[in-house]
Amino acid sequence: MTTAASEKLMTDVKVVLTDAENLLNRAAEASGEQAADLRARGMQMLRQARQSAQELQETAVARGRAAGRAADAYVHEHPWRIIGVAAGIGLLAGLLLNRK
Repeated sequence: MTTAASEKLMTDVKVVLTDAENLLNRAAEASGEQAADLRARGMQMLRQARQSAQELQETAVARGRAAGRAADAYVHEHPWRIIGVAAGIGLLAGLLLNRK
């Protein structure tokens, strides 16, 4: 899932949550069959929002795992390059910290 799609999904979830909150507030003020109908619609919207948020979470976890596997593979393929980069960063950090 692309970043734009993730942002759109999060915006949609926020809109659905706001709409559900408004419906539930109206249901609290209403009575009888109308209140039951509004509550049911609000609960359906909340279930949709929860499902969308769960899908977004699953996508984020999958992308994180894929990035971790790619980083692990790169480190195993190029260990000396990684050691050199780490040593260079350590040297720069040491020089910056020792400056007065």
